[in-house]
Parts: sequence; structure tokens; C-alpha cells
Amino acid sequence: MRGDAVKQALAPVSDAWRALSSRDRTLASLGMAVLGLLLVWLVAVQPAWRTLARAPAELDALEMQLQTMQRLATESAELRATPPVNPEQAAAALKAATERLGDKGRLTMQGDRAVLTLNGAGPTQLRGWLAEARSGARARPVEAKLARGAQGYSGTLVLALGGGA
Repeated sequence: MRGDAVKQALAPVSDAWRALSSRDRTLASLGMAVLGLLLVWLVAVQPAWRTLARAPAELDALEMQLQTMQRLATESAELRATPPVNPEQAAAALKAATERLGDKGRLTMQGDRAVLTLNGAGPTQLRGWLAEARSGARARPVEAKLARGAQGYSGTLVLALGGGA
């Protein structure tokens, strides 16, 4: 049944095709072939080609991300393996690091927490202070309310002591 319905639907097209001259049929066949090749190019070849062209750059970016993650995982494991620092030593290490900030930083100790108040500290100073706090005091940041202004970073940074435990 379906075959008959398809034949009936295509009958006008088939009649029109037979009515064309040999030259017109050749040109129409050539046009359909070009259109078919264009369709194959747009649907199958070009997207794959684009993917292959972008793959090396994306692989490089992913490799860099992997190396960064591995470095951070190694650093994290090393920090976990370090023995904890007693609260007095941690406070002394944080105070020494804060003194290097000069008038741009003020430290307040609140039990097992330390609050650093910054006023115009540069990014290098802040990074150095955080590195010292992490390695010397085994403190870890738990809250940060920082704003970057023309003079540097201002705001507060709350750290938990006993980060090696």
C-alpha cells in the first residue's frame, strides 16, 4: 500500500523529469550532486574539521589545568601532613606577618580565630601574608570581606587557627 502511495506522490516529479531534455537532466543532476556535497560538507565534514583544528589548543589548556590541580593537591597533602602549631606559636607567627604589613594591617585574636583588618594592602603584600599565615601559623581563611581600591585591598579576613590538625 505505501509503495503505491509513494509512487502516486512522486508521479508528477517523475513525469517532469522525463519531460526534460538530456542536457537539462544532466544539469539538474549536477546541481543536485553539488547540493548534496554541500549538505554533506556542512553537516558532517566542517564540524569535525573545526573540532580537530581546536583540539590541540583545548588539550593544552586542559593539561595546564590538570597540572595546576595536581600541584594544589600535592600542596594540600603536604599541608595536611605538617604537624599542628600550638596557639601561642600561631599567634606569634601571625603577629610577625602582620608587622611586615606595617600600618596597612591590624590583627585581632579571638580565641581560635584571628581577624586581619586591611587598609590599602597591595596584592603582593596580601599574598605574602596569606602564605605566611598558612605555613607559619597553619591558619586557614574562613571568611573574607575584601574590596580592591586604588590603594590596594581593604576589608577583613577571618582565619581559623589549628589548620594543621
